[in-house]
Amino acid sequence: MSSTASMTFGAVHSIQRIPSGLICLSEKGSIRIRFFQEEVTELTYSPDGMWNDFSYAVVAQPEDIPVIIEDDIHVVRLMSSRLHVHLHKHQGTIAFLLPDGSLLNEDEPGLPVSYIGTQVTCYKKLQEGERFIGLGEKTGALDRRGHGYQNWNTDAYSYHAGTDPLYCSMPFYMGLHHGRQYGIYLDNTFKSFFNFGASNNRFSSFSAEAGVMKYYFMSAPTVAALITHYTWLTGRIPLPPRWSLGYQQCRYSYYPDKEVLSTARTFREKEIPADAIVMDIHYMDQYKIFTWDKKHFPDPPALIRQIKELGFEITLMCDPGIKTEPGYEPYDDGVLQDVFAKYPDGQYYTGQVWPGWCHFPDFTNPRTREWWREKLKAYADLGVEGYWNDMNEIATWGNMIPENIEFDMDGRKSTTREARNLYGFQMARSTYEGAMSLFNNRRIFNLTRSGFSGVQRYSAVWTGDNVSYDEHMMLGIRLVNSLGLTGVAFAGYDVGGFVGEASTKLFARWISIGALSPFFRGHTMINSKDSEPWSFGEEVEQIARNYIRFRYQLMPYLYSLFHEASQTGMPVQRSLAISYGHDWRVYQGHSQQQYLFGPFIMVAPVESHKQFLKIFFPPGDWYSLFDGSRIKGDQELILECPIHRLPVFVHGGALLPMQRPVQNTKETVDELILHVYAGDNATSFLFYDDDGATLDYAKGVFAKRTIKYLPSERKIILSASEGSYQSHCKTLKLMLHGFDSIGQIMSNGQSFEVKADVHSFFLPLEKYDPIHDPDSMGEEHIQHSTIPYVSAEILISW
Repeated sequence: MSSTASMTFGAVHSIQRIPSGLICLSEKGSIRIRFFQEEVTELTYSPDGMWNDFSYAVVAQPEDIPVIIEDDIHVVRLMSSRLHVHLHKHQGTIAFLLPDGSLLNEDEPGLPVSYIGTQVTCYKKLQEGERFIGLGEKTGALDRRGHGYQNWNTDAYSYHAGTDPLYCSMPFYMGLHHGRQYGIYLDNTFKSFFNFGASNNRFSSFSAEAGVMKYYFMSAPTVAALITHYTWLTGRIPLPPRWSLGYQQCRYSYYPDKEVLSTARTFREKEIPADAIVMDIHYMDQYKIFTWDKKHFPDPPALIRQIKELGFEITLMCDPGIKTEPGYEPYDDGVLQDVFAKYPDGQYYTGQVWPGWCHFPDFTNPRTREWWREKLKAYADLGVEGYWNDMNEIATWGNMIPENIEFDMDGRKSTTREARNLYGFQMARSTYEGAMSLFNNRRIFNLTRSGFSGVQRYSAVWTGDNVSYDEHMMLGIRLVNSLGLTGVAFAGYDVGGFVGEASTKLFARWISIGALSPFFRGHTMINSKDSEPWSFGEEVEQIARNYIRFRYQLMPYLYSLFHEASQTGMPVQRSLAISYGHDWRVYQGHSQQQYLFGPFIMVAPVESHKQFLKIFFPPGDWYSLFDGSRIKGDQELILECPIHRLPVFVHGGALLPMQRPVQNTKETVDELILHVYAGDNATSFLFYDDDGATLDYAKGVFAKRTIKYLPSERKIILSASEGSYQSHCKTLKLMLHGFDSIGQIMSNGQSFEVKADVHSFFLPLEKYDPIHDPDSMGEEHIQHSTIPYVSAEILISW
């Protein structure tokens, strides 16, 4: 194989049939094409005819798919009932079509898959009007066309709006054109490159520095279905503990223990809901993991017990570096167990990070993963149920780890070149599997900075060391939107920014947006001013309290969304491209940050210094969250957005199961509050509940029911509850928005009075302007009625 010229696989001269596919033998290698599902195919290009199907990312196995194969002189056709693959024999190029002959994607004619040295590249013809979305944690615009990216996990401290790469690699993207869409996942962990027509007008391409070209192509009738396919391949999030969906307060760092307790007590005294205090590296002795600073934290069991009594959980920082210090038990035992990554000559790799010079566990070795589990027992025995995996790119001072470090790769043996993008993924896996095994039927919360495709099976992801300014706030929203497109449903950013100090307006805007994000955490840097919700004055404190309270009111809806994500892969925070990807207005600069929070709530983020915002309203009716005003969709409007009112809208037909405000997720509520927004079309929502803490749901101890709104029949139906979990709810309060006057409703043969009232989700901002604008959050006129909540079907009519 020449190192100075391209090598292609050449013409195909014969084929061999295999289950659900075939192997094409060419002049310089073999091409395997297999259907995994009706709409999902795997393509592998092997120069030596050997097939290595090991993958950390892909967990799905090929199904037995009926495939029709036609072989003529020029083309081999593989056809499932939903996707056709055409291999052109002369050059070995591929085209993907729908059964009706519509083209989805094709290799660029004249440029088949080829090697330049060890680098392998696949070239795709650019389609007219084609847009590209996805790739996970990538800066830049929603539409990737005209840009190029690389995947090489990096400690990107204080990154900017154009920094690439960042901390995570998710080599999955979707192409959209002519009302059609497809997805491509490159299953290769070497440094990879994606070019979507950057610096050329002929092709898009994806390549890897080494390894084989193996990619999965998928088609689907919607972008949402493509995400379901991708997460079927790479796995979906486990159902998280409910407390992890609450507000988490962090800083670098809370110490001593009195400050930790004081922070928790202040939340309770000020009645600002919260569920977790996050401990950064200063809880450790000289930043050494699995230790405690005995001066500042003399009694960790007592501290954690008191924190839990206040209704909080603790999340602890976990860094991978093990200080090379004889007498430090993890170091001594790590050497004894031989768990650290090594150079080719057998010497352990040593890099400098917070504790000083460190060795790093090789998490691709099963023995190391078991060793890590044993070390985590020190935390689990204290009742720690939250784990924060940081610095796992691997981050070291100098930010250039050698590429000749060797990793076990579960017995396959390789180097940094193949393992670097996997290191954070494998650390997150080790922490998740280890901690889960140490708890008796309890769920744990796991968070990582670095990851690879499939990391959603083990961990939530946050977007790293962001900066306290408006552009970064908006960038974080786009990053979470894009992570959702690539299977990471549990993701978020540091509210207020980690680097720098947020202004009062910036923090107010950021925390209002963060309250409607999947992972909700406030954080700030060492030696910066306080960044808790009460640290920016009374006005901002009230704004923060309002939006945090609203998140907790939404908890039944939010928890149901996480259940959906665990079943289908659908993100909680949904780029508008998922539902409206073929509408050009989605990709405009002012609207590409907009997102749906679940199926019914639309958030239009806006910078803290702006008083007006141009907003795209997709088709349908929309209601202002604040005053219930109705807006016709399929248009753009410029609306006012004062700092205390984030532009949030609810879709007509929305079904929002909610609850009264609580101070933490462990509080028991006995009433389900169902907000229904009038609309023209029938809608439904799967409402899910369980104990929020254990794994009993896997044994059927859950309660789920479909809620349907049928406007043409003037009915709302809650199906009979499935599962053995007994809900705490005794009553159902029905809140009707935008409906004509209703005097009474019928529920299961009984009549119930409907009352008119004035409603707001938010408390008045009394200190905002008590004379001229005492209720500046807005009110709306609604109708409501309360009926019994039972597990049998509930039929409501009017």
